[in-house]
Amino acid sequence: MVFEGLYIEKSNGKGRGVFTKQSIPANTIIETSPVVVMSPEERTLLDQTLLHDYIFEWGKDGRQCCMALGYVPVYNHSYKSNCEYEMDFENEIIKIKTIRLVEAGEELFINYNGDWNNDKPVWFHK
Repeated sequence: MVFEGLYIEKSNGKGRGVFTKQSIPANTIIETSPVVVMSPEERTLLDQTLLHDYIFEWGKDGRQCCMALGYVPVYNHSYKSNCEYEMDFENEIIKIKTIRLVEAGEELFINYNGDWNNDKPVWFHK
């Protein structure tokens, strides 16, 4: 499920990103995406490819990885994101939810650290 009004567009200096054509209230689930879960061995291989930048750590110990379907891999990172993601290991889905009002035309961001306001440097800022 993808919220009506979301679209993918070029993002200033970040490749592509996810944007909204309409305002979205806080605490709105804007996407529910199935994932393809991969083993630690497959993750080792993926880490050697461009897909490394689009996969998520998966599982309670974080040794597996997953590739989310839908728009999830296209959300850009922000340390002060306007959305957050939630992983449902049992049902193999990722949900994206707004954490504040998002205005029409605004880009939607997630924090790749998992917590919407976590300022720990992510791999491409180290």
